[in-house]
Amino acid sequence: MNRINQLFEKKKKGILSLYFCAGHPTLEGTVEVIKTLADNGIDMIEVGIPFSDPMADGPVIQDAATKALKNGMSLKLLFSQLKDIRRQGVEIPLILMGYLNPIVSYGIEAFCQSCQECGIDGAIIPDLPFRDYMETIKPVADKYGIKIIMLITPETSEERIRFIDEHTDGFIYMVSSAAVTGAQKEFNESKQAYFRRIDGMNLKHPRMIGFGISNKQTLEAAQQNAAGAIIGSRFVTLLEEKQDALAALNELYALLKK
Repeated sequence: MNRINQLFEKKKKGILSLYFCAGHPTLEGTVEVIKTLADNGIDMIEVGIPFSDPMADGPVIQDAATKALKNGMSLKLLFSQLKDIRRQGVEIPLILMGYLNPIVSYGIEAFCQSCQECGIDGAIIPDLPFRDYMETIKPVADKYGIKIIMLITPETSEERIRFIDEHTDGFIYMVSSAAVTGAQKEFNESKQAYFRRIDGMNLKHPRMIGFGISNKQTLEAAQQNAAGAIIGSRFVTLLEEKQDALAALNELYALLKK
């Protein structure tokens, strides 16, 4: 069973996933960040593939991607860094998150094969059209056992959500709002109504809520209405400030209690 499925089978609520951008803050630090998070209570990790035009991301992650590219990070280099990650004791699910252009340039089959060889469990591709997923990506990803995680937003129709639920595996990435990524102090009533509406659909796959989670209020709102939460911008900011993954993680844990 894929590690993503194993996680959601074992832990139904309170899952915490973190995102960071490969090659940021340092080119060679990616593996160390992963190992630190895996050793200190994080359930799942999303490793960002830096791209020059990350349209779904806010300024924090855009800046991290720009710096990672300037540092020399590429998809080819990332796979070379991750080739021994499972032999280094990392057992939690690892997901690559990136845009379609670098993945197509690398080659869809080559990408899925490299993921399998490195022990990557899934991929999130925010700008992947669902039709292209069904016709082009899914058959190849299935061949290599890679889960392609699809996103839904408050604007996604019930019909599309049920179609995604039927034709994907792993979990559904529930974007908290139609805006770009970025920390928020609270989720307003309309967002919480959206959470409750999707919760009431009784989908067969678990959901993770991301975009805007940065404190106790937003974390609890996400975890009450889904299997767990995904935190990106706040951790990326702390990682840049601290230049140390454990210090950044400890600061994040402190913020999530406030």
